[in-house]
Amino acid sequence: MHLLQLAAASALATIATAAPFPDLPKRETSAAGSAKFTVPQGQPKLPGKKIAGPIALARVYGKYGKGAPASVNTAASAAAGSDDGTVPADPEQYDQAYLEAVTIGGQTLNLDFDTGSSDLWVFSSELPANEQSNHAIYNPASSSTAKQLSGETWSISYGDGSSASGNVYTDTVDVGGTTVTGQAVELAQKISSEFAQDESDGLLGLAFSSINTVTPDKQQTFFTNAESLLNSPVFTADLKKGKPGSYNFGYIDSSAYTGGITYTAVDNSQGFWGFTNAGYTVGTGNAVTESFPAIADTGTSLLLVPDDIVAGYYAQVPGSSNSQADGGYVFPCSTTLPSISFQIEGYSAVVPGDYMNYAPVSAGSSSCFGGIQSDSGIGFSIFGDVFLKSQFVVFSDASGGPQLGFAAKNL
Repeated sequence: MHLLQLAAASALATIATAAPFPDLPKRETSAAGSAKFTVPQGQPKLPGKKIAGPIALARVYGKYGKGAPASVNTAASAAAGSDDGTVPADPEQYDQAYLEAVTIGGQTLNLDFDTGSSDLWVFSSELPANEQSNHAIYNPASSSTAKQLSGETWSISYGDGSSASGNVYTDTVDVGGTTVTGQAVELAQKISSEFAQDESDGLLGLAFSSINTVTPDKQQTFFTNAESLLNSPVFTADLKKGKPGSYNFGYIDSSAYTGGITYTAVDNSQGFWGFTNAGYTVGTGNAVTESFPAIADTGTSLLLVPDDIVAGYYAQVPGSSNSQADGGYVFPCSTTLPSISFQIEGYSAVVPGDYMNYAPVSAGSSSCFGGIQSDSGIGFSIFGDVFLKSQFVVFSDASGGPQLGFAAKNL
C-alpha cells in the first residue's frame, strides 16, 4: 500500500504541446555522491496482501484534497472494518507496492518513492512505542549530523480519518550512494492507526518542491537537492508487474526499453508531473480522440481517468458492473480483460489487460476490483502504477523545461 501526502490541487491547466526534447546537460561528479545510481525495489514487508480496492480509491481522493463519492467512502469503511483492510494478493497476478532502502543519518529505512508528493517523512523515535511496531525507526539522537529546524512543522489529514504530524530535522540522506547533506526530514510524532498499519517506514516525495507541506518554510525535495550531483537532472521509473523494478537517477538505461522515447512537456504549475493525454483505444477497437490533463504518480496504485473512458472500457468486460456496494467497477475474477492504450504525443502506450485486475474485492471472493476507475471530482486524471508498470518512464528536469518520456519496456 502507499503512504499519502497532502497535495491539495485544482484541475490542471491545458498543457502545451511538447517541444523537441533537449539534450541533457552533463554535470561533474561531486565528492558527496555519485554521478548516477540505481535504486532497486525490495520485496514488500507484507507478502501476499494488498490494500483493499475501495480503500485505495478513497485514499487517492484524500491525497489530492478531494472528497470521495459517498459509495466509495461507504465501501472503504466496510473494507477497513473487515480484518485489517487488506485482501489476498498473488504477486504474479496482482500489483504490489515495493519499497526502496534509504539511509538517513546512518539509519536505513524502507521508503515508498512517490512522484505525486514532495515530502520526505519517516516513522521516528518520537512516536509512542506502540506505533513504532513493525517499522524501521529514524532516531535523530543516533545521528551525528541531525539538526532540528526550529519552528518548522508538518501536518497531514484526510477524510478517511488518517493523519500524521511532527517536527522537522535536517540530516544526511543517502539514496543509492548519492548523498545529500542538510536534507529536510519530517519526523512523525503523531500518527493515526491507518498510517501505523502501513508497510512502509515513510515516504520520499519526487514531485516538485512547490507542494512541500512544511510550514512556515517549504523545503526542497531530495531530487532537487541531488540534481547538482548527477550527470543529468533526470530519474527513471522502471516499475514491473509481479516483481521488483528499479529507479535510476542521473542517467537513462538504454537496455530497459525498446524503440525511441517519446517526450511531452510537463505542466508543473500545480507541483505535479502533469501532461496531456490525446486519446485512447480499448482492445482492438477504434481509436478515440480525447484530450485530458493527467499526472504521473508512482504513489497511487490505480489508473483514474474520465468517466466516459472507464465506461467504454468496462463495456468490453463481460459481467462487469459499477458496484455501489464495492465503491467502483468490479468484474468476475476469471474474466479475460482487454488492453487499453493511451496516446501521448505520437506514442501509443499500451497497458495489458491483466494489469487491470487490481485484486479480489474481499478474501475468497470471485469478484475483482478494477485497476482502472473514475477520476470524477479530482479535477485531473491520475496515471498510477497500473499504467506506469506498463511503461519505461523518464522524469526530466532539464534546463529546457521539465518533461516526461515514455517508451515500451524491454521485457
